[in-house]
Amino acid sequence: MDDVTPSEPPLPPVERVRPGLWSIPVPIPNNPLRYVLVYAFETDRGPYLVDAGWNTDEAYRTLVAGLGEAGFAIGEVQGVLVTHIHPDHYGLAGRVRDSSGAWVGLHPADAALVEARYDAPERLLEQMAAMLRREGAPEDEITLLQQASMPIRSFVWAATPDVLIEDGDKPEIPGWDLRAIWTPGHSPGHLCFYEAGERLMLSGDHVLPRITPNISFHPQAGANPLGDYLSALEKVAAFDTVEVLPAHEWRFTDLRGRVAQLRAHHGARFEEIREAIRSGHQTAWAIAARMTWNRPWEQIQGWMRRAAVGETLAHLRYLEGRGALREVAGDPSVWQVTGAAADLW
Repeated sequence: MDDVTPSEPPLPPVERVRPGLWSIPVPIPNNPLRYVLVYAFETDRGPYLVDAGWNTDEAYRTLVAGLGEAGFAIGEVQGVLVTHIHPDHYGLAGRVRDSSGAWVGLHPADAALVEARYDAPERLLEQMAAMLRREGAPEDEITLLQQASMPIRSFVWAATPDVLIEDGDKPEIPGWDLRAIWTPGHSPGHLCFYEAGERLMLSGDHVLPRITPNISFHPQAGANPLGDYLSALEKVAAFDTVEVLPAHEWRFTDLRGRVAQLRAHHGARFEEIREAIRSGHQTAWAIAARMTWNRPWEQIQGWMRRAAVGETLAHLRYLEGRGALREVAGDPSVWQVTGAAADLW
């Protein structure tokens, strides 16, 4: 009997979420998430997109075909509102602009990172290596982990934004009442968009139905990305939302319930960190190796290993800010539980 390699399931269909609002799955290469959901708002001027996908020929063809199913041509796109600058959301925006003349919008905090991340990353790579060394990464892994995200640069058309979208801004999208909500954490300039007429929350990667977004400390993350993220969770939970339209997986209801689950997840992380430190694992690298991931630590390699260390470090920095931990600087740095931990954990 011949071996047959099972094929991946097909992408979800292009779907009309509400009259005049479409969901278009766009494939992500070599990624378990498989696709990003691009949302297209219909107007009398032409469609406006929230996110765009990776800059690959397959992704571009799929986006063009999806727009066609919704009744649009790529040349009619008027604007691309980018939730954040990760490649699966921002990578194709420049190509869409080149095909249509559409404007590209980003939050200023993410716009400020484009050049150092995608155009001239040499300094960023130096900073990443220094951070990994400080956090206890073995020397024989530092170069590999430092370079782990460089291959994805080819999936990004590094488009300087035409429009900067601030917290509370209402982009001009005729017939729709869309408001930008600044939700930093997953990236410093992450944006969600609330459509008041339909009570919809377009949540990007900020709130997903099943998985938790990676919240990492790294040279471009800001001082306390997890603190920013937890505050931004409460911010979106305050909106009167009947359905959440995330960038991955599927739509869902009960935004406030999902926010509570995400907060509980991070609370469990705090407990894991405390136990790891008290059992003698004191560098960020050693603590990460003791935490629960979706596979054993030994099987986590490359970018995913770096992301795990970054996520661990984000929790450490948050707890340091609360007074529950302190960092003893060194080469590498070590972390200690403080006397205040019982009250502030």
